[in-house]
Amino acid sequence: MHEDTLAYNDHQSGDEQLICRELAGLIDKNLKAAENKVWHAHPVWFLDGNPVVGYAKRKCGINLLFWSGQSFDEPGLKHEGKFKAAEICYSALSQINKTDLKRWLKKSAAIQWDYKNIVKRKGVLERLV
Repeated sequence: MHEDTLAYNDHQSGDEQLICRELAGLIDKNLKAAENKVWHAHPVWFLDGNPVVGYAKRKCGINLLFWSGQSFDEPGLKHEGKFKAAEICYSALSQINKTDLKRWLKKSAAIQWDYKNIVKRKGVLERLV
């Protein structure tokens, strides 16, 4: 895990720090091939340069975002934005369902839209896998 991600997690307080540490550990464990870095001030994991999952502190708590999550067909994830992203927000460590999260992480590797080239394609997303 990138040191900037560890610093981001350590900068949070109370339950939010615990949530960040738990999410980071589970993401790292289940997406071994992913590169992790802080991108736009938040921890994000990339596969072949394409963002797949990340989290950020929001008003609701810690918001976990899957860039291609709308294609996962998962009732626990809420659609976000005009592209293919989906999210869930955690305000307590006990809200993290590890079974669901592992399934979503598996789908994040198997189902990807090409966000890496979205600017080059003028906002048009293409499915990668």
